[in-house]
Amino acid sequence: MSVELARLIACHVFLHACMAGMRMAAPLLALREGHSEASVGVLVALFALTQVFLALPAGRYADRHGLARPVGLGVIAASAGAALAVAWPVFPVLCLSALLTGGATGAASIALQRHVGRAAEGATQLRQVFSWLAIGPAISNFIGPFAAGLVIDHAGFRWAFFLLALLPLVAWLWARGAREHPAADASIAAPRSAWDLWQEPMFRRLLLTNWLLATCWDVHTFLVPVIGHERGLSASVIGSILGAFAIAAAAIRVLLPIVAARVREWALVAAAMLASGVLLAIYPLLREAWAMGLCSVFLGVALGSVQPMIMSMLHQITPSHRHGEAVAMRMLVINASSVAMPVAFGAVGTAVGVTAVFWAVAAAVAVGARLAFGLRGRQSS
Repeated sequence: MSVELARLIACHVFLHACMAGMRMAAPLLALREGHSEASVGVLVALFALTQVFLALPAGRYADRHGLARPVGLGVIAASAGAALAVAWPVFPVLCLSALLTGGATGAASIALQRHVGRAAEGATQLRQVFSWLAIGPAISNFIGPFAAGLVIDHAGFRWAFFLLALLPLVAWLWARGAREHPAADASIAAPRSAWDLWQEPMFRRLLLTNWLLATCWDVHTFLVPVIGHERGLSASVIGSILGAFAIAAAAIRVLLPIVAARVREWALVAAAMLASGVLLAIYPLLREAWAMGLCSVFLGVALGSVQPMIMSMLHQITPSHRHGEAVAMRMLVINASSVAMPVAFGAVGTAVGVTAVFWAVAAAVAVGARLAFGLRGRQSS
């Protein structure tokens, strides 16, 4: 791993940790203030809403301007979003903070993924660099919730939000000075529409597979604080359970670059879908914090192994001058789901209980594993 890639991973860690911490702390504050699960579902959905509308413009912006500008704007927006929650920790402001931190992280992630993909040479190196880059969000999904939970328990929500507001500034220190890659040739960089990417059948299959796996991630992120709150667990314990998931996802991504030359992308994705279905079916039956944490570890291993394989195949399917748009389209799809799913999870959970939500998602992802077997035609050497 090069020094520049290490710096970009560190940038990704601190910027994403701001959003991850806010995504745990803000719903928990809303629950403690007496808001319903449906309201909290709307709040969680807002972390993805801005990314739905910004994804394609952010992808085109990254294709034109590279890395520094999108990351700089993301740092400003994320820090401002968390700072607003420090000043006014009330539900409407938490919603605005969710929009700002979510949109900032999404736009910066598109630029980072595009930058790293353009620097890679060959399919094997693609899998390796995306495995390394994917470690960033996995680590930040531990740092953000765990640190926020500790500060909440010992100093309160405002100090937690203040800590989270500082993290994007640290991210910018790591990103400064990154070497830009040449822009795409202007003669080919103006496609008819980003939606014509859907004319490629493998692209459609890949994004649908990614959507199912992202839904597993969403149901875990949203419902663990809910069931933890129902069972009387403290903020630090809930943060630790989410942190165990994140550590497992990071650990498996550390191993992926080592085996990237031998791994079959479609086989790994299919196995992850089947394992996720089983684990989500078991999860709501667990009552003890240690058992929930252990299940989170196994789920983190399954879901954490997938993104580098998805990103590798995505860059092989799409032409180089449209990598920013392709990454943005993937982010649009999974974040559109992240807007709709927490609202649906909250409504269904309020009506029939969270167990039904876990089981419905488990069944969907297990049945959808057949999509991954159709990706064999994109197996890379």
